[in-house]
Parts: sequence; C-alpha cells; structure tokens
Amino acid sequence: MRGDYQDLVEEAAALLGAPATLEDRDFTLLAFGAHEGEPDPVRARSILSRRSTAEVRAWFEQFGIGRAAGPVRTPPDPRTGVLGRLCLPARHGGVTYGYLWLLDQGPSGSSRWDEELLRRGMEIAARAGALMAEEAHAGSELGRELGRLTCGGEQERAEAAEALGAALGVFGDVPYAVAVVRTDGPDAGTGAGNAPVGVRSLPGRVAVRTAPGSVELLVPLRSADTAPAAAAARKVAELFRDRSRGTAGIPGRAGAPAREAAPDARTGAGTGPPAGVSAAHTDPGSAREALRQARAAAGACAADPALGPVARWEDIGPFRLLSALPADAAHDPAVAPLLAPAHAALARTAEVYLDLAGHAQHAAAALSIHRQTLYYRLSRVEQLTGLDLARGEDRLLLHMVLKAVRLRKGP
Repeated sequence: MRGDYQDLVEEAAALLGAPATLEDRDFTLLAFGAHEGEPDPVRARSILSRRSTAEVRAWFEQFGIGRAAGPVRTPPDPRTGVLGRLCLPARHGGVTYGYLWLLDQGPSGSSRWDEELLRRGMEIAARAGALMAEEAHAGSELGRELGRLTCGGEQERAEAAEALGAALGVFGDVPYAVAVVRTDGPDAGTGAGNAPVGVRSLPGRVAVRTAPGSVELLVPLRSADTAPAAAAARKVAELFRDRSRGTAGIPGRAGAPAREAAPDARTGAGTGPPAGVSAAHTDPGSAREALRQARAAAGACAADPALGPVARWEDIGPFRLLSALPADAAHDPAVAPLLAPAHAALARTAEVYLDLAGHAQHAAAALSIHRQTLYYRLSRVEQLTGLDLARGEDRLLLHMVLKAVRLRKGP
C-alpha cells in the first residue's frame, strides 16, 4: 500500500498546488511529495526521522484535527518557523486514521482553495483513510490470530498457526520472535493498554495484539538474530511514550488568539515503557514459551532499566531463572524483615554489595557512602535476617530474594 499512499500524495499536491505529506494518526510519515519553496523545519524533521515529535503533534492537535470531519487550517508560528497548513483528515467509517497535509503559504486570513477544490481534496483524503482502515483491519486480524496461538485450545492454535504462517511466512525454516511492551507503567501513557497500535507504523509486517497491560508482537526474522523484533518493540514503546508526553502543546505566542495558543509543553519524566524480546523460535508450538520469555525480559527491563530500552531473553541473566519461580518465591522468612519499608536503604546496600561480588570498596563508591558505613549497614542486614554474609549459601539466598523482589516490583 506504500505505493498507493505515494500516488495519493502526488495527486493531492497536483490538485491543490502545494507540497503534500501523509501521516497516520500517530504522526508517522507514510508518504511525501517534493517541496521547492520556503523551508519548513517541521516538515524537514518529519521526512528525515519518518515521524513528528510529541511537541509538534501537540501543536497541531490543539486545533481539533483528530475530531474534525472536514478541512482544518492551522496557522503559522513565526517563533519556530512553522508554516501554515491545510489539514485534510483521512477518515473512514467515522474514524480518523491519519492526516493529509498541504503547506499553506498564502496570506494570513485568506484561502488559496475554493470549496470545490477542498471537496475534491477531501475525497483524496477519504481514499487514504480507506487504505489505512484496510491495513489496520488486517493488523487486527493478525492480532486475533496471535492471541489464539498463545492462549487458545489445541484446535485454535493449529488454525492460528496456519493463518499466521500464510500471512507472515513464519514457522518451519523461517524463525520468529515474540516481543512484549508493558503498558501498565508510568511511562506508558494514560489508558495505554486500550490504545490501538497501527501496524503500518512498525518496521516490516508483524502481528500485533493489544492485551491488558501490554502489547504483544510476533515478528518474522531472517535468522536467529532477534534485532528486527527488538526494533518493532522499540517502535511501539516510542509510540506510547510520545502519546504520554504529547498531551500538552507548544507554548503559544504572546497575545495570540485563544485558538492559536497552546498550553505549556510537558515532556514527561520517563524514557518509555519497558519491553522485552524472546529468543528465536521456528515451531508454532513454541509460541507460548516465546511469549513467556518476552514477558520475562520485559519484567527484567522494568526491574533493571540498564537492560533497556528493550531487553532480550538472552541478556537478562539471573532474571531468566527468577522469572520462572512462583510469585511467592520472594517471601522468604529469613529475608522478610529486611524488606520492610523502614529498611529500604539496608536492602539496597545489600543488593549493591552482592551485585559487586562482595567488593566493599566498589560497593561503597557505588552507594556514595564511607566504607565504615557500608560495614555497619551489612552488620545490620545480618542482624535482621540471621544470615551470615561470609557464607556463600546465605549470600545466594539473600541475592536471589532481593532480585526476585525487584522483578516483581520494579526499580
């Protein structure tokens, strides 16, 4: 459909006599035409990065383009160099799937296009919306099949494997990986678990399923290298991160009309929702195990952000074992007193000390405390737990419990 999108952009540019671009609802660039006039920084960045920033998205969304059923003219912003635009919402079945943009370099307050041209332009936008709707429907069908493959009964799994194999060319000699993006954290955006994910904005053809608290993907691979799955997961994580950060707009100009003003920008504090990728598999019967691996990797990424932004199953070390333990495995009676909120600093000290193989000097430096303070805290840990940190087995128990708690609760 990429060729169809490009044809529609060129048709709109020729009809309306202005440079045109087509973006989906998440402001991911789908197609663009030539532009030989005054440069526009937003358009240039969109073409180079294939998508707009959260701040740019907020600037344009303040004018109601997501709800509009007809053309919307957005004003220029001399402060940032943004040119005025005509937005033709690409809609189908009453749903906005994207936006057909045309640069509007005419005099302020005037219109370059009469009603007939705008009507014909909206017809082109509607055709783009129909293509996007068709693509989204195909993606949702694959998502349902992914759910049947990982959660259904024996017959459902067999039927889903056949459908996914035909659509994606996976299984047999073609490996695949499953990726999971957690959407239940503070960086995932409000209501992220229910947000649609457009497969047209992902690299390559994948199956995408929105589940409670997560987005699951089945990604075809060319080899045992799971890099394509990691790239797809990263893309989804970025979409949710930008959706969370883009709820506010770019500051408007002083004295500008209310319609052109925007609230202060809010960038958000996080780096995006944690994500994980399974190992490569070829057997459709391994899809459940692949999903478990991806969930474990995403959980490890949440517990230790240094593994991110997308953690791979092969790289999560002890979390591979800990993720297979039951949820109550962290409730060890010896370590329980240390896990009280009042002893959080002691627990953190013990974890860092054990992470660094008991190297006191390195642990004290990592914690920014004096070595004597470290020794005092470790003695308090031994008093609370009854464990002897000079014994390997006691160290192992304490380290496993602390990591298991982190895996369950996050950083």
